[in-house]
Amino acid sequence: MSTLLSPAERQFIKAHITDDVRTLLLRPNPTALDLKKLASQIVARQKAKEKLPSWYANDQLIFPPALSVEQASSERTARYKASLVQGELLVDLTGGMGVDTWAFAQQVNQVVYIEHQPELAALAAHNLPLLGLENVTVQTGNGLALLENPTPNTSQVSSSTKQADWIYLDPHRRDEQGGRVVSLENCEPDITQPGTVSALLKLARKILIKTSPLLDINLAVRQLSGFVESVHIVALQGEVKEILFTLSNQLITKDNIKFNTVNLLNDKDILLQFQWQDELTANVQLGDPQRYLYEPNAAVLKAGAFRLVASRFGLTKLAPNSHLYTSNELKPDFPGRIFLLQEICKPDQKALKMAVPDLKANLTVRNFPQTVAELRKKLSLREGGSVYILATTLLNGEKRLLITRKIDQTLS
Repeated sequence: MSTLLSPAERQFIKAHITDDVRTLLLRPNPTALDLKKLASQIVARQKAKEKLPSWYANDQLIFPPALSVEQASSERTARYKASLVQGELLVDLTGGMGVDTWAFAQQVNQVVYIEHQPELAALAAHNLPLLGLENVTVQTGNGLALLENPTPNTSQVSSSTKQADWIYLDPHRRDEQGGRVVSLENCEPDITQPGTVSALLKLARKILIKTSPLLDINLAVRQLSGFVESVHIVALQGEVKEILFTLSNQLITKDNIKFNTVNLLNDKDILLQFQWQDELTANVQLGDPQRYLYEPNAAVLKAGAFRLVASRFGLTKLAPNSHLYTSNELKPDFPGRIFLLQEICKPDQKALKMAVPDLKANLTVRNFPQTVAELRKKLSLREGGSVYILATTLLNGEKRLLITRKIDQTLS
C-alpha cells in the first residue's frame, strides 16, 4: 500500500468523505485517480470519525483497510491503557494500526513498535510522525522472535544492561478462517505456553496484555499462574470493549489482585476499584424494592463485583442472582444506572396496561425466565419512551415488572 497521497487524492477524499462508497464506485470516473484506492481510504476514515477523531482530522494520514480500523483500539481506550504505563522504554510487540503505540508514546520516553505485517508497519512509520511523535522506532517482524534474535533496534530490550519498563501485547484474536476467538490459548501469540511470560519478564519489568471483552477472567488468571498484578475491565459508553492484565514477577494470589472497572463516558470516567477478597468478604443484605433501584454498568458486572457494589454503596440486593440493588436514599455516585421506582406489577399485559397505558417502555431483564424479545412479544410492549421496566425475580421467588423512571445522573 502506498504511503503517499497526492494533493488531488486528498482533495477527492475530503470532497467525498460522507458519500456512500458503493454509489461512488458506480459513478463515471472522469479523473485519472484510482477510485478503489480512494474508496478504501474513505471507508476507513468513515469508520474512524468517532473512534479516532485525532487521526480522522489529519488528512495526510494513510489508513489501513477498514477491518484494521475496526480491530484497533479507540482513542479513549488507548489513552486509558497509556495511563497505566510509565518509564523510559515500552515495546509494543503487536503494533497493528499503531493507535495504542500512539497513546503510549505520549506517556513513555521511547516506544519500539513491532508488527509482522509489512504493510501495517509501513503505514505506522508514515503516520506516527505526522501525529507529532518522534520517539517511536518501527520494526517489521514477529515480536517474540525479534526479542529472541534482536536487531540493532530491539537489542536494547534484550540487553542485560537495558531492560524495558513495559512490554505490550494485543494477541491476534482471529483464526485461520477469519473467525473470532476469545480464549488466550487460541490467540496468536499464545502467552499461556509454558515459559513465555517468564521469558518476557526477563526483558521487561512489567507486561500489559489486551484481551477480548468476552474473555473468562477467572480462567485467564489461572492460566497466567500468579503473574497477574491487576485486571482492568474497560467499557466505553456502557459497552465492555477490552479486558487488560498487568503482569509482573511478584507472585500474587487471586484474592489480592487489584480489579479496576472503568466506564469511559463523554464527560467523565466512572471507576470502581477493589480486590477479590473484598468481594468474597462483603456483607450483603437482601430485600424488596425500595424507592430507588440500581443496575451496575457492564464493566462492574463483567468484573463480578456483585456483593461488593452493594456493601460499598450501602444498598440492599433484590435477590442473590438478580444483580439489581435498592435503597430509600439516593446514592448518586453509584457506577451504573439509577431508577426511581413508580410501581410494581405482574408480568402480564393487563396489569402492565394499568401502569403503562400506551404500552411503550424501555425493557431490561435480570434473573428472569424470558428474554427481552420474548417478554416484549408477550406484553405487546413497544420500545422507547421515558418509562424503564426492570423485569426480575424478587427474593420470595415472584416474577415482577418494576416500573421506573431513569434518574439523570449528570444533574447530581
